[in-house]
Amino acid sequence: MISLGCAKNLVDAEIMLGSVLEHGMQVTSEAEDADVLVVNTCAFIDTAKEESIDAILDAHQQRGLAKRPGQKLIVSGCMSQRFSKELREQLPEVDAFIGLDQVKDLGTIARRVLDAPPSGLEADPLDLVTRKPVYIPNYDTPRFRLTPTHSAYLKIAEGCNHPCSFCVIPQMRGRHRSRLPASVLSEVRSLVAEGVKEINLISQDTTYYGMDLWAEKAGPRQPVDSSRGLTLSALLREIEEVPGEFWVRLLYTHPAHWSDELIKTIAECSKVARYIDMPLQHIHEAMLGRMRRETSKQHIEDLVVALRSGIPGVALRTTFIVGFPGETEEEFETLLDFIRRVRFERLGIFKYSQEEGSRAAKMPDQVPTRVKNARYRNAMLLQQQIAREIAQERVGRELKLLVEQPLLARSEADAPDVDATVILSEPAPVGEFITRRIIGSRGYDLLA
Repeated sequence: MISLGCAKNLVDAEIMLGSVLEHGMQVTSEAEDADVLVVNTCAFIDTAKEESIDAILDAHQQRGLAKRPGQKLIVSGCMSQRFSKELREQLPEVDAFIGLDQVKDLGTIARRVLDAPPSGLEADPLDLVTRKPVYIPNYDTPRFRLTPTHSAYLKIAEGCNHPCSFCVIPQMRGRHRSRLPASVLSEVRSLVAEGVKEINLISQDTTYYGMDLWAEKAGPRQPVDSSRGLTLSALLREIEEVPGEFWVRLLYTHPAHWSDELIKTIAECSKVARYIDMPLQHIHEAMLGRMRRETSKQHIEDLVVALRSGIPGVALRTTFIVGFPGETEEEFETLLDFIRRVRFERLGIFKYSQEEGSRAAKMPDQVPTRVKNARYRNAMLLQQQIAREIAQERVGRELKLLVEQPLLARSEADAPDVDATVILSEPAPVGEFITRRIIGSRGYDLLA
């Protein structure tokens, strides 16, 4: 299997492989030895779609080198979910396209594909893609974890209710649906029992967790709890009671759903990492409106102050979009000023991608590519300087670290795959917590 895209897609890949193993098949790392190749695609932005197409074509070419005749090719993931009809016409070499509702059924589907006559499936594979996904994993869903043994992603919800004008994820993954707290807690206990030291809670909108469950329980005539984030707070407090030494990390939170209660909970829970991943996308009021972000400049400014004062030592990670339709130089300069003032510990920049089917794709005043590229470079150069200064400020401090490799670790301020690392001067046991003194920095990374 080749799995592309975000951590949410990675969990889907783990579930698919778990289904394969449950059906008595084996997973191999050698493509030429496999009876079935699976490409788990991403369709978030243009470059992701291009990478997915390239991976599908490469996998098809691999079949010519396969040791097993009749090797099959299955395409899954967001691009398959969204464009299966178009892809079926353009890529007839693919044997089956499956959607997000079918991730738990890959074992059955693989058997079906293998048993089909050479001309293909006996039924139209397009029937396998459900247009409005409803599936969400449970604690006992078989999984074959693809992360290191000491770190795992735990999907607490699926889908999204936000109307962001640049995004088509709700069209692909459906409306927000939370897992039951008991299901999440059962999986947390199971992962900790397996020796996992870092549990990364993920969904499209982590801070919306449980609000849909509360609304269902309250009934149609009852107001939803006005303490936004309270249900996530309750979940974190229950996770805090799970025995063992481990970190819980919040990824993909939305600024609209934070609350004083959630901030207080993180501050009081020792197992919750002092790390907040909160994509803001922009800060200028007009841009937030055009992006349909359901928040305001003042709300974001106040929230950043509340997070920094309410959670001492917190590391804030965010992402911004540059070159959104209609973005003026003045609006971009407002963003740069905000980055300069707030000094985010971790920050990423996306160049706006004109996504077919999104509201923003039809907006006037599309920004030229050369302008997007220039704004991207300017924003990243600013952040690189800020990151170097923040790293230098940590020299001399002792930090708790999670060892990734004998000479490589991560601090509480660093999520896997997207953030910096800590380079160790002496080997340490992989998958264990250690405390080391920071003696220097190298680019984004620290030396310990």
